[in-house]
Amino acid sequence: MKTAQDIILKPIITEESMTGIMVKKYTFKVAKDANKIEIAKAIETVFPGVKVQKVNTMNVRGHERRQGIHSGYTPSWKKAIVTLTDDSKEIEFFNDMM
Repeated sequence: MKTAQDIILKPIITEESMTGIMVKKYTFKVAKDANKIEIAKAIETVFPGVKVQKVNTMNVRGHERRQGIHSGYTPSWKKAIVTLTDDSKEIEFFNDMM
């Protein structure tokens, strides 16, 4: 069985993802084979006091990259947008970024 650290790989810090913090939406890069239930349990395990209301996931395709005449693709990955409940505690890691 996977641990919570194997499911949640890293947070995604972009301008668009930081605007979702005001409505308690946090964005993470997650394992490609993780489902929504596993992601919700992993978030609640890694960040104590947090209650997950909803998880939206999407598969991100790899981009084409070129080096001279050679071309290839970057790896594809999975992104999860986690919405917390209204009475949930916020994730302090993201609050320090603002």
